[in-house]
Amino acid sequence: MATLQARNAPSQAPAPAAAATRDNGLKAWLQVLDAGIRALEQSAWQGRKLAGQALSAWRLVELGAADVAEEYHHLAAEARRWPARLKRLSATGWTLTRIAASYRLWGARSALLPRARHAAALDDLHRRNARRFRDTSLRHGGAFLKIGQLLSTRPDLLPAAWVEELETLQDGALPEPAERIRAALAEAFGAPPETLFASFDMEPLAAASIGQVHRAVLHDGREVAVKVQRPGLAEIIELDMKLMRLFADSLSSLLPPTDLPTILDEIERSVRGELDYRREARAMQRIGRGLESVPGVRAPDVITSLSHASVLTTAFVKGEKFTLALNRLHQAGDAQGIADILGRLLDGWLHQVLVLGEFHADPHPGNILLADDGDLVLLDFGCSAKLPETHRQGYFRVLQASLVADRDTIADTLAELGFATRSGTPDTLLVFADALLAQIRDAAIEGSGGQISWPTQEQLLERGRTLLAQAEDDPVARIPAEFVLLARVFGSLGGVFMHYQPALDVASCLLRYLTDPEILPAPPRRAGSPWKDWLRLH
Repeated sequence: MATLQARNAPSQAPAPAAAATRDNGLKAWLQVLDAGIRALEQSAWQGRKLAGQALSAWRLVELGAADVAEEYHHLAAEARRWPARLKRLSATGWTLTRIAASYRLWGARSALLPRARHAAALDDLHRRNARRFRDTSLRHGGAFLKIGQLLSTRPDLLPAAWVEELETLQDGALPEPAERIRAALAEAFGAPPETLFASFDMEPLAAASIGQVHRAVLHDGREVAVKVQRPGLAEIIELDMKLMRLFADSLSSLLPPTDLPTILDEIERSVRGELDYRREARAMQRIGRGLESVPGVRAPDVITSLSHASVLTTAFVKGEKFTLALNRLHQAGDAQGIADILGRLLDGWLHQVLVLGEFHADPHPGNILLADDGDLVLLDFGCSAKLPETHRQGYFRVLQASLVADRDTIADTLAELGFATRSGTPDTLLVFADALLAQIRDAAIEGSGGQISWPTQEQLLERGRTLLAQAEDDPVARIPAEFVLLARVFGSLGGVFMHYQPALDVASCLLRYLTDPEILPAPPRRAGSPWKDWLRLH
């Protein structure tokens, strides 16, 4: 497993816009931490309530009330799980409390520091807190680790120290002991790894929140990667899902009004889906076949005979995490090399969403490998999504309409897909669509030949303010479930593109899809000269 390297961005005094972004981010982070601590307090009260319910049930049993037996057994089962819950809560809660307290004290401490030491001291604080969060995530895994992985993909939003420290969460979780992996393989296939494989390396190549990957050799000589699910994970995920809903309930008052139940339901469905490796294998095979027409992007072959609900065996791919290659190219000043890698990355996900209607939904750097043969190889399809055909066509149409600023078609199509505001008017949806698609639209219109003017931090902050203000005034009350993971992809990939700012000819990339009669949706309801003019110009 390749070692991580630091960001290569030169050190410089923060611009006013960047400082404003960090200040706003710090305030938002403190609010999240406060909500987490309140969630822990609510959990403690839930524990007290559980104890009271059990005591009441026991007293009824003593009085001979047989109809409470089922309730009592349910409470007893909950009580048996409670020590593990309290242990997990105490560890994560203490971490959140320490981080929140240190940031609160920063205001007083910074006033006493010389101005020349201010930036370095704040960077040290960010790094200490990021390490606290990272270490807790590595120890406890589960959903806590997944949050850290998601944060690590946003170098455009988080301080560099946080991104650098959290990068290890992408493929560096603590591994399971060898005996537990041996037992898991024996349970899945009825035989130990020495029988199943010609050789099996008990030292994992990488460990993540759901499983860990081992290198092995088949009896026919082929090298393979064997992903083994962590034993007992279902119970941990069950607890984390309850904690996530409790946390989100505490956080809801701090968020812009939105369709939070749908978001939580889709996240829970996605995480639970990751526990079934057979589902992942099928998604990897379908998307892999679909990517065969995209040059330089692929998925590993699945070895079905050695795959199971808790074990997934695929062809072994030699290479390195693609961000390590990007950092090396950036240091060497190779803009063309960066553009080539990220151009294929964009092409790969456009093809998945716009053509296949099924996509890899967790594109953090640990899941994208630059193979020794130069291909981008997508790993870990545990989190994937399939769009209904009407939604594939709808998102295609929204992209078309966005390029020509056809606001009526955007509004009509989003409504048909299931988006709705509280008032029923489309204004918030239009601002929302603009926030998601402005970057690719501007690059397509202004960036022919690769001359892209990437937005500044202040411009991104202003877009965020506009969206927040509109959402507060007229919130999005309903979103389609499929969009939750699609937005996750937009966020993760957008962060990578904003960080490296490649010189891409986005218009040429889009034209391959927007002019292909085999995949084009029905024409926009109000299509006319703007769309034809755009095609003629590009």
